Amino acid sequence: MPHVRVNAGTQSRPIYQVGGKSFVFFRNPRPDAFDPDTGQRYDDVIVFWVPGEGDKLAMVQDESSPFFTTPHFDGHLSVLVRASRLGEISYDELAEVVQEAWLSRASARRRAAWLREYLPD
Repeated sequence: MPHVRVNAGTQSRPIYQVGGKSFVFFRNPRPDAFDPDTGQRYDDVIVFWVPGEGDKLAMVQDESSPFFTTPHFDGHLSVLVRASRLGEISYDELAEVVQEAWLSRASARRRAAWLREYLPD
């Protein structure tokens, strides 16, 4: 995606930004995302922004989807996924999630330019 900057983030976990706005980042282990059997915090959680609440709900309510959320992210337009579960979706699905995340955070001008170039009429 164009105009992307990658910052190291805390614990050297990358944060992908467009125009200074994060659209994908690798989250530090937190108490709200943990293995229900062991209580161990997940150390491989990735956060993706989504265009809207409906998109978020569709992703997290689909039982076949690896995407999830936690109460910490209530009202936040993002979904979570463990890196260890990315193999459950296709490359094309992952590319679409990244593109939608970028589009949801890019400026209107950048969005329009990208859409014209990659999704012509």
